[in-house]
Amino acid sequence: MKFKKLFEKGKIGSLTLKNRIVLPPMGTGLAEYSGEAGEDIIRYYEERAKGGCGLIITEICRIDDENGRGLARQLSATEPGFVGGLQRLADRVHTYDTKIFLQLHHPGREGSSMINPNRKGLVAPSAFTTPVCNEEPHELTIEEAKEIQKKYVKGAVLAKNAGMDGVELHAAHGYFLNQWLSPFSNRRNDEYGGTFENRMRYVDEIIQAIKMVCGVNFPVGIRLSVEEFMGDKGITKEEGAKIAKHMEEIGVDYVHVSCGIYETGYQIIPMYAFAQGSRKDLTKAVKENVSIPVVSINVIKEPEVAEELLEEGICDFVSVGRGQLADPEWGNKAKAENTKSIRKCIGCNRCIEAVSKGRHLECSVNPRLGFEVSYSGMKKNGEGKKVVVIGGGPAGMQTAIILSQRGFNVTLFEKKDHLGGALYTGSLGNAKDKLGWFIETEIYELEKENIDVRLNTEATVENIKELSPQAIFVCAGGNPIKPKLDGIDSDKVVMAEDYLEGRVKVGKKVAVIGSGATGLEIADTLKHEDENHEVSIIEMTNTIGASEIPRVRGVVLKNLKDEGVDLLPLHQLVAVTDEGIRVKLLEDGKDAREEDIRFDSVILSLGSRPQPDYDKQFENLAKDVFIYGDSSKIATVLEALRDAYAHAWNYAI
Repeated sequence: MKFKKLFEKGKIGSLTLKNRIVLPPMGTGLAEYSGEAGEDIIRYYEERAKGGCGLIITEICRIDDENGRGLARQLSATEPGFVGGLQRLADRVHTYDTKIFLQLHHPGREGSSMINPNRKGLVAPSAFTTPVCNEEPHELTIEEAKEIQKKYVKGAVLAKNAGMDGVELHAAHGYFLNQWLSPFSNRRNDEYGGTFENRMRYVDEIIQAIKMVCGVNFPVGIRLSVEEFMGDKGITKEEGAKIAKHMEEIGVDYVHVSCGIYETGYQIIPMYAFAQGSRKDLTKAVKENVSIPVVSINVIKEPEVAEELLEEGICDFVSVGRGQLADPEWGNKAKAENTKSIRKCIGCNRCIEAVSKGRHLECSVNPRLGFEVSYSGMKKNGEGKKVVVIGGGPAGMQTAIILSQRGFNVTLFEKKDHLGGALYTGSLGNAKDKLGWFIETEIYELEKENIDVRLNTEATVENIKELSPQAIFVCAGGNPIKPKLDGIDSDKVVMAEDYLEGRVKVGKKVAVIGSGATGLEIADTLKHEDENHEVSIIEMTNTIGASEIPRVRGVVLKNLKDEGVDLLPLHQLVAVTDEGIRVKLLEDGKDAREEDIRFDSVILSLGSRPQPDYDKQFENLAKDVFIYGDSSKIATVLEALRDAYAHAWNYAI
């Protein structure tokens, strides 16, 4: 077998797992508002179990209804009434010989009173505020703190009663238990603060109580931020390894290695630029200090990387989180050695962005995520009827794949010599190769379905009429924006797509007009192409990169500044001159003035416009004509694929 170590059986305490693949805890937003495990969240976990995962660790499950909500909608283990839903969840997962642990959680200072009943304030070991939450917590007295300890133990008992195979204590990412362990967040001077032993005591007492009540054979694991990235103020890698060793001595059955707190949140859920295996040093530091199993996050997208980490012996189980969001069949496809078919995570962070806004999980490459109940029981009633898809971008390919799976005879027209649309262009930028992964997977799926793909062929009335289709799905993309300004047709003006696809060369001093995702990507690519490039980003609004996800934007802008890219907000392009560009300085409260800046080249990255009337020429060629994606409304990959999936899935003959 290609992935021998990955599919070896493993043990946690007395529990045997069928393989080494773990679904780590990730907030889903799919639980009922009450905290009940309803069909939405059960089906979500069931699909990952069916897809080959060995151990599922649930999302954060609250143990405190007063101050302990971490999400507006999350699992709860606060009362016996929640046992029934958790039992159904465990039973469904067990159907596939997959084990399941309930993760017990309290946010502490990293919470929000807005989502707690009666707007109860936050509580923490010490009263100071994280700037992310901007809400000062109440510092717990010893008596109050001990009451919360009891709630952890009660949560573990309810989990065991529900048939869960074990529990995990969330003591990472700056949450409540992490706050007791860390010298950064624990500023107490009683028996629970100060020395290493004192800082460990609160969590120690919870572990010992759970073991006493639930029995030594009921596994208790702990998730740790082995490195907080706060320098000497917080937990360092060395101290993290020391904490892991201490936890083994207290009686935990495994250590789940993670990192970061809210102040360094970009480290917790790495964006696309982080390399696979980039947490190896943290994992290794723990593994060298403990003899119990080590479960490790490591930015794992591909089974080959998971296998390598296991072969190196730096961990015993691999956490494949977003990989199993992107493709619930990750495990089965790896076992079948069919890695080409895995829809790999592209690191866009749309998943965490959705949950942070109170939505349920979403995924740019998996439109079914969070909709597992809605998208079940595909109607395979196409009966060979002909349909046409116009446009070979992600939306067009997704449309064609679903329609073919339903039994339609699909022809896809793409006027260029390659598939992928704007995503293909984006994949050519620095550190954007993961976008190319998704295109490759969609192409594989097209080939598997034996779909008639016609490259270098523009859809016309004539060639569509020849097919006599029943339906036409227009996903032809948008048109790049080129404003009507003096000098805009100068030879020094380059369109973003032409630069990224290598059709033109640029000079040393370059102005990138527009700071959307593509503009930022171009600036980064220019500096990596030649560090001597002098690059400026020209943006008419007051925010550079406003369209980016905040946690991604912060990292990207820091990298650009470190690379020497000049960021110029409130600069509006008004003309291209012989020497460069003329901009209007849009200073708040002042008369705008114009200024000339010298540049050798000007790259336009102003986005695209939809072409909503594009389908009019086809409206009499088929019974049904649909237009969506960038053809209709400029959207993200996530939105375009969701539209495509919905149109293709729900199309009624």
